[in-house]
Amino acid sequence: MNKSYKTLVVFLVFTTIIFAQQNETETYKKRVLETTEVDFLTSYYTQEGDNAAVTGGIGNEHLTDFTPTFVVSVPLNDDDVLTIDAGVSAYSSASSSNLNPFNFGGEEVDISEMAPSNIIGSPWVASSGASKSDLWAGISGDYSHSSPDRNTIWNADVSFASEYDYFSIGFGGGITKLFNEKNTTINVSTKIYLDSWKPEFPIELKWHTYVDGDLNAGVFRDVPIYNQNGIAIDKSGATGSVWSPDRYQGISNKSRNSYSISFSFSQILSKNAQASLFFDIVKQDGWLGNPMQRVYFSDIDNFYIGNASNIPNYRSSSNNDVFQLADDIERLPNSRFKIPIGLSFNYYINETFTLRTYYRYYYDDWGINSHTANIEIPIKINSKFTLYPSYRYYNQTAADYFEPFEEHVSTERYYTSDYDLSKFSANQYGFGISYADIFAKWHIKNFGLKNIDLKYNNYERNSGLTANIISLGFKFAMD
Repeated sequence: MNKSYKTLVVFLVFTTIIFAQQNETETYKKRVLETTEVDFLTSYYTQEGDNAAVTGGIGNEHLTDFTPTFVVSVPLNDDDVLTIDAGVSAYSSASSSNLNPFNFGGEEVDISEMAPSNIIGSPWVASSGASKSDLWAGISGDYSHSSPDRNTIWNADVSFASEYDYFSIGFGGGITKLFNEKNTTINVSTKIYLDSWKPEFPIELKWHTYVDGDLNAGVFRDVPIYNQNGIAIDKSGATGSVWSPDRYQGISNKSRNSYSISFSFSQILSKNAQASLFFDIVKQDGWLGNPMQRVYFSDIDNFYIGNASNIPNYRSSSNNDVFQLADDIERLPNSRFKIPIGLSFNYYINETFTLRTYYRYYYDDWGINSHTANIEIPIKINSKFTLYPSYRYYNQTAADYFEPFEEHVSTERYYTSDYDLSKFSANQYGFGISYADIFAKWHIKNFGLKNIDLKYNNYERNSGLTANIISLGFKFAMD
């Protein structure tokens, strides 16, 4: 599936800047967390676009995703806190459904039992195949310890996540030091993710390998294959060229490992201002492409299954019954090096307005450079309600290995038509409202409601992708 939307959902739901002040005149050691807290977070995401990577850079990108998550923080004693974060992501994707656009199943199905006229597909029409929807599930645990003077905090964490074609295990830890009467904070942390593919491939490539290239066997038996002119080819190759994806082979390295180290520095500049600086160093290795994503070469003849009369109309969204057979899957280098560097500045203007700003520069050795700028202006209406208007701008250069639909050539070593790796800019407009009650007067059994947060964001790329997300969060504290 297109991984970019997951990155967007995580950013929108979980990124919040929190300010804390501690009374230094207290003569007793205050607990790090007074009582058990439970957060329920949920979001609904939907997107539209016409550059689906699964179908080679054109096609329906409609996607919906519902993500409920529970976060439970438990004080083990005065100094230690255990946090458990568990959630699922249930999505339906027109793009992913076209892993098998022909609406026939796996190896257990004899395609000869279906009439050739029924073997149709289109990059613009969602298939009813099994890959049209999936469930991602993840759980993580974090243990943190604070020193008696609260100037040193260390933590360790572990996480697990799985979906039908992917499994991930992660672990990490970090240390935070506070200096200068807690006006200065330095943090160093590290993360390691050891992931593995359970790869699924475009159905026509999978079956081409299964029948050892015999286009008169298996799912291809009795099914016409047409050339660019709409003429049924001689599948034996006796006259003219045949579809033969010579570059394709399944992946043997099914691992994807990520290693990162993060540094951050935060300084309270005055009673109204705070600034932070951070940077990460990230190294990835293994299979870094997506085996579901097709690539088409401009120097290779085109071949189709479906309604031959619609071939001239293939790139139009009005095409609903012909599909171009893939030349290969996406192939990318087996290593990637990333460095994001960012800073934030927050300023308390008065009792009503606060200014929060953020900027990040990103570089990687695949040729992508990007800039992100974000501004949020919380508006405190009264002691309980705050409004959160926000704006985010993003742009990036294209990866060295990106070309649009059918603009790669077969002599290239690496290639992708995934528009997440293309050159684009994006604007995101957001608005939120927060309700806070420090006394938690409203209860569900033994838990008092402390906060409710509701946010809406609209996201638009200049490539045509649009997305909307609604996020809702509740925080409860045990009495």
